Amino acid sequence: MESKIWDMRNYSEEPLSFPELNEIKTIFEQGGLIAIPTETVYGLGANAKDEEAVSNIYKAKGRPSDNPLIVHIHSLEQLNDFVAHVPNEAKVLMDAFWPGPISFILPLEKGYLCDKVSGGLDSIAMRMPSHTIGRAILQYVDLPIAAPSANLSGRPSPTTFQHVYHDLNGKIDGIVNGDQSEEGLESTVLDCTQYPFRIARPGAITQTMLNEVLPGSVEHFNFNNVEKPIAPGMKYKHYSPETPVTMLKDLTHPILNHKDWTNVAFILPESLKSFVPDGSWFIPLCQDESDIKGANHNLYAILHDIDKNELINEAYIYAFENAEAAEAVMNRMSKATANRIIRGEEL
Repeated sequence: MESKIWDMRNYSEEPLSFPELNEIKTIFEQGGLIAIPTETVYGLGANAKDEEAVSNIYKAKGRPSDNPLIVHIHSLEQLNDFVAHVPNEAKVLMDAFWPGPISFILPLEKGYLCDKVSGGLDSIAMRMPSHTIGRAILQYVDLPIAAPSANLSGRPSPTTFQHVYHDLNGKIDGIVNGDQSEEGLESTVLDCTQYPFRIARPGAITQTMLNEVLPGSVEHFNFNNVEKPIAPGMKYKHYSPETPVTMLKDLTHPILNHKDWTNVAFILPESLKSFVPDGSWFIPLCQDESDIKGANHNLYAILHDIDKNELINEAYIYAFENAEAAEAVMNRMSKATANRIIRGEEL
């Protein structure tokens, strides 16, 4: 089948200006799958109350069924339907960071959402996106929408309509075109099933930012060491392009031209362009080594682009210093490269 396309890039705040919302709502109510934009990445949405619809998410993505999904909502009142308890500390953080790029894991009140959406856990992750179009769809549809990233499982997450179309056209009912995602990386996932809370997946909202709002509320947690995932992206191979990519650290001087670099790409900050050997491909990751936000925004788009370039056979990507601000992008790079990393002096 050919997936239906809705171009909502010119959406205004007045829902009546987009009668397509009626069609989108009907498809969700009937158990269909629609990719929608959010500020993090595009999500593959389905009615979280519909067991068959959620099962079809796993089928469309080729995703392991024990990998839990994040439920997207538009109002705090929706939590009353499927969350057993919201700690007061979590409410404080929700007030500070919602709508926005953070998901909260809370105890699940069973019986409202379908069983498959939680991956067999007694907890559920939920998020309230800030993206104008994504929020408008959630408000109009007025259903809890389960929505992992709208890509084939293991592939780089989609930050543009084109990325979704490449992976899922013909596999899902429709795709909403809403421009490029602002953040570029998936949301922070905060496990609130124990206190202090723990970050189960790093994102734009950091531990420091959370503790600035509520001191001592979030402790450090090794989110890479899990057997049963409590959040998406914790257990299985993720974010990987077909092109082999290796992280490159300690790049302090130009790379010597002792080999043929014709089919090799270097994904580095613009400030390090002069270090790239002649004949290779240079792809700017961000402005300089301190531009973490730029790297977050650009990473997935670059991983998609190198796969489309038949002249690139391998790539090296800049590894940021060990700092909290770079924790999320380094987490995604580590998974995309299967933890392959070398020092600049080794090239």
